[in-house]
Amino acid sequence: MTTPKHRPLGNSALIVPDICLGTMTFGEQTNEADAHAQLDFALAQGINFIDTAEMYAVPPRPETCGASETIVGRWLKHVPRDRVIIATKVAGPSRNLDWIRNGPPALDRTNIRAAIEGSLRRLQTDYIDLYQLHWPERNQPMFGQWQFDPDKERTCTPISEQLVALAELVREGKVRQIGVSNEHPWGIMEFRRIAAACGLPTIVSTQNAYNLLNRTFETGLAEVCHREQVGLLAYSPLAFGHLTGKYLADPATPGRLTQWPAFGQRYTKPNVAAAVAAYVDLAHRHGLTPTQLALGFVRSRWFVASTIIGASSLRQLQETLPATLTPLPESLLAEIDTIHLRYTNPAP
Repeated sequence: MTTPKHRPLGNSALIVPDICLGTMTFGEQTNEADAHAQLDFALAQGINFIDTAEMYAVPPRPETCGASETIVGRWLKHVPRDRVIIATKVAGPSRNLDWIRNGPPALDRTNIRAAIEGSLRRLQTDYIDLYQLHWPERNQPMFGQWQFDPDKERTCTPISEQLVALAELVREGKVRQIGVSNEHPWGIMEFRRIAAACGLPTIVSTQNAYNLLNRTFETGLAEVCHREQVGLLAYSPLAFGHLTGKYLADPATPGRLTQWPAFGQRYTKPNVAAAVAAYVDLAHRHGLTPTQLALGFVRSRWFVASTIIGASSLRQLQETLPATLTPLPESLLAEIDTIHLRYTNPAP
């Protein structure tokens, strides 16, 4: 098995592998012993980039809020801190997660500071390498929504105030770099513009969904992130398991989609099944598994700083990691584009 490549994250001095271990299953599908085994395995393979969030495990509920960070923290105290790059996120408002900081009502200074203190405590560390805003506070389409609706405008914390709050954490040494997640071009530009104008720390990454069924990043964000030197941390590379092909033959096959169907609404749109079938057929014709095709594709993109992979078990991670490292020839990438033009972003 080949090893991950390493590169700077955005325009920062933070060097990350091009594969990141996601932990949203930790504390729900994955028990602590298996989670620690996954972390050990990943680190042994050169994957020292770990992504978590204060709201994880997923699906979010009061009983498991913070569980993923807690599990990572118990592992982290037995590992040299400087060997590991820890990324976590502060939850934004308006997602009906009322058990997180009694709201959370805003991405203001009070909430950001409360969130970081909780994350540091659960992770048993005194700093976070990459601290991300989990989703924007402002009105914008996300998590499967695909149209902007100006009638849903609402009062929110100005981006300038969010940056000032994050700058305090950087100045205090609690955060090394800052990033965003589920962002759109306007947000990336505003964060970068305001930071430059006010002399504040700037974002170095955005964590967005990107896979064969959702290549919307390429339309506007790819240019913006290239010119602004913001790295993409690509999540959901297997499109909630759809791109493994396992739901084609049996829609009721065990998996996250059947266990929590509400989280699969993004994939109930027209052409999803047809697109998946086309990619599965393409993989088989080239002697690949559908998983190899899907993960190898994401890792091959020039704008992807790191592909976030997650697993419900060590065994699954041991199968997924080699698939992610599968190189895809240019001729195969061209065939992928042909299918993409036929079924363009069926699950944005």
